[in-house]
Amino acid sequence: MRRRRKREMKSPEIMLSPMIDMIFLLLVFFIVSTMYMSEVKTIPIRLPQARHSENVSKSNFNVSIKADGSLYLDENPIEMDLLVQNAAAESKRDSSFSVIIRAEDDAPYKTIIQLMDKMKGAGVTRFGLATDSGAGGYR
Repeated sequence: MRRRRKREMKSPEIMLSPMIDMIFLLLVFFIVSTMYMSEVKTIPIRLPQARHSENVSKSNFNVSIKADGSLYLDENPIEMDLLVQNAAAESKRDSSFSVIIRAEDDAPYKTIIQLMDKMKGAGVTRFGLATDSGAGGYR
């Protein structure tokens, strides 16, 4: 009777090249998906032009004011009192809360001042006014 030779047991190996490929694809996916997250989702309006404006990296509330005086929070129409209530509640939760007001160049000045006054009265203290730099974006 013949004896079988003992087979040498191969140790399990982890194949690194498919794992590296998957990690690279995930990295590319997350980079591309975060690029689209930074876009501002608001209604299209004509902003006034300014040469010496600064870029804003992040804002919690993007309020748009049309020429007829209507208010929009991001892309949704909203009443001024409800907007002020939402902003006040968010301001109490987040100390770095800020509001960007995007008013059309022919929007009523009175509406802009009323909005800022009501928000200031509700405890919101960080504002920004959006302008068009002429380079295609808002500042």
